[in-house]
Amino acid sequence: MDIQQLIAWDKELLLALNSSHSLFLDGFMWMVSSTRLWIPVAAVLLYVLFKNLKGAHGLVILVMIAIVITCADQFASGFCKPFFERYRPAQDPEIMYMVQVVNGYRGGMYGFISSHAANTFAVATFLSLLVRYRMFTCMMFLWAMIPSYSRIYLGVHYPGDIICGALSGIIIASILYMIYTFIRRRYFIGMPQYVSNQYTSSGFEVSDIKLLHTVLLVTYLYAIVGGIIKLSTLHF
Repeated sequence: MDIQQLIAWDKELLLALNSSHSLFLDGFMWMVSSTRLWIPVAAVLLYVLFKNLKGAHGLVILVMIAIVITCADQFASGFCKPFFERYRPAQDPEIMYMVQVVNGYRGGMYGFISSHAANTFAVATFLSLLVRYRMFTCMMFLWAMIPSYSRIYLGVHYPGDIICGALSGIIIASILYMIYTFIRRRYFIGMPQYVSNQYTSSGFEVSDIKLLHTVLLVTYLYAIVGGIIKLSTLHF
């Protein structure tokens, strides 16, 4: 198996997954692909972090999350895309007229690797390692997968772009989490290990995690309703 065979399979899979000719899914995928949709979730996440990690420790976590996102994004958009120069599906001369797009959106010229996937999986990985609560981990990786998949659906990324972006985000976040644990042990009291069902093993209140779950669910419901409303303004 050579790289050309993998690229051919990647294109075939993209054409199979790209769009479903469903007006509802077109609207929904357009909504979840937008960064602005997730602002309320980010706000509640910051509330949970600062409530459970006091003072300077909370600020360190905030800085670390910013570094995680910056490193993942710069690796994807600042290094990989200009280095590999792989066309996005909707920009690829070989298949661009076979790709279904929504609202005329085709993205930039190059798409390998996906910064959406790199960023979301990096955040999901770092926070999962920080909180250490199974339900939260499942929620975060589901959140990372849905907007990442929307990029395939919208025809602006190949599945390979998403997979490699996700892997890079996971690796970058894992490395930065190890750096964070060194900082925590050096300058902060070690995070306590809780056995009460009111707390995660790393000391976060389960009620706060459930609040975050609720906000995320409401955001998805908003995306569903917004997707239906958006249908009247989308162009195909």
